[in-house]
Amino acid sequence: MSKQWASGTNGAFKRQVSSFRETISKQHPIYKPAKGRYWLYVSLACPWAHRTLITRALKGLTSVIGCSVVHWHLDEKGWRFLDMEKQLEDRESFLEHWHDAAGGIKTAKEDSSKSFAAIKNDSQRFMVDATNEPHYGYERISDLYYKSDPQYSARFTVPVLWDLETQTIVNNESSDIIRILNSNAFDEFIDDKFKKTDLVPAQLEAKIDEFNSWVYDSINNGVYKTGFAEKAEVYESEVSNVFEHLDKVEKILGDKYVKLKAKYGEDDRQKILSEFFTVGDQLTEADVRLYTTIIRFDPVYVQHFKCNFTSIRAGYPFIHLWVRNLYWNYDAFRHTTDFEHIKLHYTRSHTRINPLGITPLGPKPDIRPL
Repeated sequence: MSKQWASGTNGAFKRQVSSFRETISKQHPIYKPAKGRYWLYVSLACPWAHRTLITRALKGLTSVIGCSVVHWHLDEKGWRFLDMEKQLEDRESFLEHWHDAAGGIKTAKEDSSKSFAAIKNDSQRFMVDATNEPHYGYERISDLYYKSDPQYSARFTVPVLWDLETQTIVNNESSDIIRILNSNAFDEFIDDKFKKTDLVPAQLEAKIDEFNSWVYDSINNGVYKTGFAEKAEVYESEVSNVFEHLDKVEKILGDKYVKLKAKYGEDDRQKILSEFFTVGDQLTEADVRLYTTIIRFDPVYVQHFKCNFTSIRAGYPFIHLWVRNLYWNYDAFRHTTDFEHIKLHYTRSHTRINPLGITPLGPKPDIRPL
């Protein structure tokens, strides 16, 4: 994400294609399910990596698959961890934290709008700015790519799903990783209550895939095509497309709310919200994939990527209700959302867009109460 892109000759944004596309299953000749064998490397700022953290928590895999978090500041060498000296001091604390049964990022803040001025790009706050890399003492995500393939020559993206046994990347495509995590491959290692969670139920799979396809192109990736456009006509076309498709989501959710209100009555908000999702009447992968863009929209994309026709809170009442429902009523969403990482990453790492590196304090609050 972020610097993992290139601009074409027409000034349009081009996203890199992921290189590692293996899966994990009992039938796979190499990558078989096991507790503690696999490790997830993520950025809390990156919406693609955020998908995998949410899915990991929803599926009860926080004690099965460990996790490391890179620093929010993406410099010219890519994503980095904290320095080796600090890593060694905090190894046990680190492992205990990332196998926390709640699956939460304990440092995530509900309101990051107080002050950023004193936070430097080289800040070394353990478990706040980043974690260590506990297995090899690596300083960079790039080290994992070179360990997997010494001839690797593309950009170093997150998320990374890593195999500690073969010491290689299994997969670095977020859409694949969340399907792997959602599969029943790890069911023998999780509590029974999580086995009921299926983010891609068979009866909804076709609808989820169809929804994901246009949401990805026009919203998830659409904000990037807007923000990284290098010609005015490209920007204007892309930003119009983003809001055209937000309008489409708003209508879907608006129609859904009307039906649920008729079903349960206007006053039974709890029952309405228990079925208030984008596809079907249950939480699915479609909600996870859309959420990571919408939760960043008002804090970052409105100002930083110039997606400023309106904000979610001002212009889309049903999307606004939907995103707050996920954030406030589901720990997997709230505990993996770190507004400080999100705001600092975009505004400090994209120097062409924001050369002075000043991080806006608003909107206030980052997310409104439900």
